[in-house]
Amino acid sequence: MNLVPFSFKGAPIRVVTDDLGEPWFVAKDIAEQLEYVWNGTSRIEHVPDQWRGVTSVVTPSGSQQMAVLSEQGLYFFLGRSDKPGALPLQMWVAGEVIPSIRKTGSYQRPMTPAEQLLVQAQTMVTLERQQAEQQVALERVEDRTARLEQVRYLDSVPSGFETITSIRDRINHRHGLPVWVVNAVMREVSGAPLPFAMVRSRHAGEGGQPFAIWPRAAITRRFDQFVAQCVYVTAERATHPEIPQDRFKIKSRSTR
Repeated sequence: MNLVPFSFKGAPIRVVTDDLGEPWFVAKDIAEQLEYVWNGTSRIEHVPDQWRGVTSVVTPSGSQQMAVLSEQGLYFFLGRSDKPGALPLQMWVAGEVIPSIRKTGSYQRPMTPAEQLLVQAQTMVTLERQQAEQQVALERVEDRTARLEQVRYLDSVPSGFETITSIRDRINHRHGLPVWVVNAVMREVSGAPLPFAMVRSRHAGEGGQPFAIWPRAAITRRFDQFVAQCVYVTAERATHPEIPQDRFKIKSRSTR
């Protein structure tokens, strides 16, 4: 393969072309450009196998085996990223990198009008999908806010209900999930449960604030469902489609 160096916003993006002149992008360069922490091939394991691979890349310290993404794999990876730099990077690849490789690389031909239209269409589809997802997220926040305004207030915690502190401790013991994941499921992930009620603090006169409570059984079902949707990366690490921070701790299946 031939190495073709590019620079995006001053950062190197290495591209290698195979014997047919097709570009393969060094995955580490793409991930770091989007400000992901590069943790090896696990960063791109959601990309279909036929669109990712490993190849030898010449570096200042010698040849190294590096993970790479095909053009399709790159668009797949960028299209599923929630990083703000994903779309500009994709537009740069489609508008500058690919035409340059087609013109000067071993492929030895410019993109045809049909190919240019296809790339533009792919970019527009990605932009429209991201805009639609942002609108859905906004509507979800607005709906949650409106529903929260209707939450009732109680003077004490009824039997069968629990606070967020209790939920964090119990779910960690049940599923091994860290606090930040519990918080995400309770507040950000689709189907985040609304509080059943707010309980007035016994110290309201001293500035104590009301606190939320949730039905214990409903919370158990919600987290059991969340865990069932997780994908185990290792025995005690998993990912979830709606957790953009990537892998998190989880109790091993064998200890459930």
